[in-house]
Formats: sequence, structure tokens, C-alpha cells
Amino acid sequence: MSVSELVDEVIKGFTILDGNHSKRKVQCIIQQVIKGFAILDDNHSKRKVQCIIQQLANWVMKQVLVKSCHGVEREMKRYGFHWGDLSPKPPQQPFPNIVTCDLEGRESQTLVCDFHKSLLRTPSFFPYFMLVAFEGGSIFRAFLLLCSCPILLILNYEMKLRIMIFISFCGLRVKDMENTARAVLHKFYLENLNLEAYEVVASVGSRVFFTAMPRVMVEGFLKEYLNADGVVASELHTTGGYFTGLVSMPGLLMKHRALVDYFGDTKPDLGIGSSSFHDQLFMSLCKEAYVVTNEEGKVMPRNKYPKPLIFHDGRLAFLPTPSATLFMFIWLPIGFLLAIYRIFLGVFLCCRFTNSLGAWSGVRFNFKDKDNKPQRLKSNKGVLYVCNHRTLLDPIFLSAFLGRPLTAVSYSVSKVIEMIAPIRTISITRDRKQDEETMKRLLSEGDLVVFPEGTTCREPYLLRFSSLFAELADEIVPVAINAQVTMFYGTTASGLKVLDPVFFFMNPWPRYDIEILEKVPKELTCSSGRSSHEVANYIQRQLADALGFECTNLTRRDKYMMLAGNEGVVQKMKGRRLLW
Repeated sequence: MSVSELVDEVIKGFTILDGNHSKRKVQCIIQQVIKGFAILDDNHSKRKVQCIIQQLANWVMKQVLVKSCHGVEREMKRYGFHWGDLSPKPPQQPFPNIVTCDLEGRESQTLVCDFHKSLLRTPSFFPYFMLVAFEGGSIFRAFLLLCSCPILLILNYEMKLRIMIFISFCGLRVKDMENTARAVLHKFYLENLNLEAYEVVASVGSRVFFTAMPRVMVEGFLKEYLNADGVVASELHTTGGYFTGLVSMPGLLMKHRALVDYFGDTKPDLGIGSSSFHDQLFMSLCKEAYVVTNEEGKVMPRNKYPKPLIFHDGRLAFLPTPSATLFMFIWLPIGFLLAIYRIFLGVFLCCRFTNSLGAWSGVRFNFKDKDNKPQRLKSNKGVLYVCNHRTLLDPIFLSAFLGRPLTAVSYSVSKVIEMIAPIRTISITRDRKQDEETMKRLLSEGDLVVFPEGTTCREPYLLRFSSLFAELADEIVPVAINAQVTMFYGTTASGLKVLDPVFFFMNPWPRYDIEILEKVPKELTCSSGRSSHEVANYIQRQLADALGFECTNLTRRDKYMMLAGNEGVVQKMKGRRLLW
């Protein structure tokens, strides 16, 4: 029998295959093959025939397995199972996205919300604990918290939070933490609010917030800016006015348990949370719930803030994420040496060289003069430059731009700053009669720089102007000043003011914008019958328009009451001037 006849015989066996593909049918095929093998003649070797049979058998088994798998798949589909379910697809959210929430008609509803994961766009607790460690504690505490990052990466959620609490709070005064929360954390919370989540929160009548973060870090912000009716958070243990770094019993907050304890059998109308398992459990206890995802978090524009952010304190101008904090510590020694060099240029070199050398060192200047010519004296008095106040360096940069020495009057300037300043700096007392005599005398000697706000303001707002300066001169020139930093603020309300220039010059690329506006027309001065308050308000509006800022009626006292808990009064004690 030839090979072709053998193949024909085997193919006949394949024809008996049907959809069942049972073992009996396969055995029948093999029997047909063996039958063909038995009638072979001597011209065909067994080796070749065995190869043919083996290849055919392999092909048969392959077909049987493939068709059997299809049969199994059909059976599984009958029970709702799909092979595609085995692929790594993201699980479908049981709750709709926050962007689909209808904001109308919710004034009578009660909302519950996870503050950190829902309202804040930053998914990590770390930056806020770093702010507590750096601003409320010290740079060494902040460095220790940064060094703990590798350990935090391998720990679970609860242990990670407990370690950050211990490093940030252990040995910290309760009073210092309260000041830090009010003066520092509020600013970063506002800047990191999720716009979609906030709009939902603002649409309801009652709000209760749940968070595993310590109560002292969040309660003030939630009640002042978001009108919280209740704040349920973790409590920290204290002794003798200091934090121990431990969490009080019953431990870190479990949101779903806390919600049941707070509302009992009543279900809140609306819940907001993240896509995590604990938040899903938390939201399942609400009548209606929506999920907030980090990808959709939009930045909260300043004009939509619940309340204007006018005052804040602290040195850090950036959100200290782990990577940003690491860069800061790497930059610190370089920045300190750079600050010393920049200060040296301003103190010991001539003004005309300071601008060019300062720009070479990374300080960026932008000077504008609308008159395009220096101001000239028209009487025996000097020119009175009226400026808004951004940092202690304002009069120094103005003097460098004008190319001539100026005398600056300010309140609560440290003795060290007075000694090293390249221009003459005189402190005033806030005794109106005495200060008026001092400034008149200084004007008779030359040009004078005054800051009617009485203190610095970081945000795009102008504080109320004191009207004293308007009664002193007719040659009044408004000067609009703005300073921009990226790493450190060069002002403080509760820290050491002597370090203000150092921190400002430690920024990699600090920027100063100075614009000299047109001189106040004579008909708008006190000599033409205008009141001092009218002149002061007019100049305030002129500066606000030039800078794009807003005018306020807030004062120096308001700033220090909020940020430092005092009225910003300079007192003398044992021969030294102290700012309380």
C-alpha cells in the first residue's frame, strides 16, 4: 500500500469527527490509522510511517483541545463568566463621578466628606506633616521626617500615619501648633482644594467632615473657610502643654465607624469620598454618594476662595512634597552661600554696580519709571516716595534703581538690619506727633521713603494706608513694588526678622518689580484743601491699579492678631527692642 493510500485511509477516519469530540471518536481515528499501517508493503519503512502517524495524531489532539475549549467557554458564558474578566482592567466604580453631581436644590441636605482624599488634590499626607515639622518645629525635625520616607514606603496606611504624627508632633508645644495651623496650613489647604468637590460642599446646607488627620491640623480651617457643622478627626495625646506624638484612644479614626457613631440610624443625604476601599464603605452608608478622583482635580482659582487669603506666615513658599523637600535640603548650603554673596553686594558695593552684579547672581530686576527722568526738588524739602510694602529690602532696591541715597522710615526694624543696611533706616514709634516731627526733619535733609501700610503683605492686597505722610509734603511720588519667590518667603510675623533678607536671597531666582508712578498732582494734595485721608486713599488706589491688587481696610494690628496672636507692638525690655 502506498503512502497516498495510507493518507486516504486516515482521512476517512477524520470524517467521523463531530462537535462532541469524545475520546471514543479519537480512538476510532487511531484505529483507522493502525488499519492502514497493517496493509503497508515492504517498500515503506516503519520509521517514515511512524513519523506520519505521530504528526497526524498531534494534529488530531490539537483540534480536539481547541474545540473542547470553545465548548467550555460557551458553557461558562451561560453562567455569566467571560474570559475577558481575567485581564487586568480597573474595577468599575459603584458610585458615580463627582462631576455628574447636580448642585441644585441641596440647601436642606447634609453632606459627609473625607477631607484629605476628597477635598484636597494632593493625595499624600506627607506635605502637611512636613509643614508642621518645619514651621512649627525646626529644620532638624523636618530633616528627620524626610529621612523616614524610605521606611514609610513599605509600611501600611495606619503605621505610616502614626510615624508621621510621632515625628512631627513629639515634643511640640500645643500653642506653636495652633499658630502653625492658623498661619501656615490654611494657605496650603486653600491652594490645594479640589474645585469640583468644593462646589458640591458649598451647595449643601450642613457639612460634617471626617478625616484620620489630627484634629488640630484641620478643624480651624474647616470651620473658618468651609463652615463645617462638625469635624470628626483623630485626637492626639498631650501633657503639660506639649504633644507626646501619640494618638489618643481609641486610635486613628475609622471613617465608616465614626459615621455610624455620629449619625446613628440616620443616613446622611450626600457623601463624597475617594475610590479606596475604606471610602467606598464610608459612602455606602449615605443615601447618595459620589467619587472624587485625583485625575479630575482642578485648581481652585483665587476668585472662588470661600474667603480671601490675605495673611499667612511661615518660610516655605512651596508645597513640601518628598521630592521638593529633598531638593530644598540639597539647595540649602548652596543657597546660604549665595545669600551671603548677594547681601555682600548690597552692603559694600556702590549702588550702580549692585544692579548688574545682583542680576548676574540670579536676582531678577524689573524697573519702570513713568516720568522717564529723576524727580527733582522744587522746594527746600525732599521728595516723599510712598510705597506699598513687600519685604525689608524695598527701600534698598528703590535706592539702587534711583542711583541716589534715600532715607527709609519703618516700624519694628531690627538693630542688625539698621546696622548693615546700605541706606539710612530710621525707626518710628507710632506716636503720631513724634513721628510727624521725625519725618519732617528727615524730609528737610533729603528724599524719604515711607510705607503707609505699616507692615508687609505677601498676597495681592494692599492694607489700609496711614494718612500721616499726606500732611508732610507736596512732592509725593507713589512707587508700586512687587516681590516674587519660589522657595522661601523673605518676611515673617512670628519668626526672626533679622533672617528675612537671608531667606529672600536664598531663593534660586528671586524677582523684584518696581514701578515709579507719576507724581501726585498738586490739586490732589493737602495743600490744595484735600484731607489727608483722601490723599492716602487716592494713592492706595493708584498703587492697587498699577499692581493689579485689591484694596482692603485691614491694618498691621489685624495681621499680627491673626498670625502671631498679638498686636504687633514693639516693646523695650532690658535695653533691647522686642516684637511681641
